[in-house]
Amino acid sequence: MSELRQVPVDGTPKVLLSPREFQAGAARLAAGTGPFAIDTERASAYRFDDRAFLVQIRREGAGTLLFAPENRRHELSSALAPVLNGQDWVVHAAPSDLPCLAWLGLHPGTLFDTELAARFAGFAHPNLGAMVLELFDVELEKGYGDSDWSQTPIPRTWRNYAALDVELLNELAVTLRDILAEEDKLDWAFEEFDRIVDEHAGITGPEPRTWRELKGVSSLRTREQLAVARELWQRRESIARSQDIAPNRVLPHRVLVDIARRVPRTPHDINQIKGFPRRRGGATLRWLDAVTTALDSPRQEWPKPLRSPRPVPSKSVFNRDFPELWQLYCEIRHDFEDLGDELRMSYELILKPSLIRTAVWAAFGPEGGVAGEIAEDADIPDFLRSQGARDWQVELATPLLQRGLARMRPTRPRS
Repeated sequence: MSELRQVPVDGTPKVLLSPREFQAGAARLAAGTGPFAIDTERASAYRFDDRAFLVQIRREGAGTLLFAPENRRHELSSALAPVLNGQDWVVHAAPSDLPCLAWLGLHPGTLFDTELAARFAGFAHPNLGAMVLELFDVELEKGYGDSDWSQTPIPRTWRNYAALDVELLNELAVTLRDILAEEDKLDWAFEEFDRIVDEHAGITGPEPRTWRELKGVSSLRTREQLAVARELWQRRESIARSQDIAPNRVLPHRVLVDIARRVPRTPHDINQIKGFPRRRGGATLRWLDAVTTALDSPRQEWPKPLRSPRPVPSKSVFNRDFPELWQLYCEIRHDFEDLGDELRMSYELILKPSLIRTAVWAAFGPEGGVAGEIAEDADIPDFLRSQGARDWQVELATPLLQRGLARMRPTRPRS
């Protein structure tokens, strides 16, 4: 029978809030041994950005410490950076935590990502709770990951939850390391971990946001609609930033795009849009004014739809207009699926389906994008590297692509 663990073995940690507590906590960590198990709790569903409001760190000999950075971020960075930077870190699903840690000036030297390692090891459910339950027969407390971690003080039950997220993380890394070593996958995993470290090494703060990244904006077809979307986004961004609130809580993404699509001219029109916060004081006039401002701006300044070139056609176009190449892609993808089954890991770790399609287009696409970049088998390794594939992926994928592309070459020589 599994153990339901609701409280850390060392008891509920206090939250360290002051510069003096930060320095004391950093000293405890420095006196410990081995890797640092690290996690963060954020509040992006509530606050303007994805910064960390709690940083959990555990190390052998030091125990688990909880740091609250808000309003003391520089002081926390000054305390922790000399201890953590350049050291061995263990993080679960590192790409979700490393950005906000980098904003604090904290960067790993080496990384072991237990979520990615679990995927390499072929576990069907690589989330932390499932892994700890399966390997250690311990069920962790659940239910607070989506909470508003920006609120203070942090409740005791939340602190337990946060501490448990790192309590067995180092042990999990050791177990997964042994499994991957037995399966000759450890070097592959370390290549991926190094790539993650490199991708986050230069981060010092949040990337500037742009209205073009708004989900659904690509569905808008006219310059008028795009002008409205831009003005709405800029108004929403200003409000959200000034109030430190998630933009989606000011005006939901879907509603913003729907307003831009319909271009309402009257209060009645905008209030009829599903999900529009018409009962919120001033909302109708505020957002209708944004629409009017956009429409009154000089037409020559209205944004144009983007038609960024694709390296290959979209999946639907590929399937509809190039059935012969699509069939070849499906056959090669099946070969990767077989290899994945043989290695007990998802074939998508070996090579993403999108890159398989790109390789097919590079070999036989009639024109556009990467077409023509694979003229012979010898071109395949360099092409894969140019698309971001790591050495272990190139080694595994090249023979499959060579055999797969050869199916068409005898009957369809390049023109």
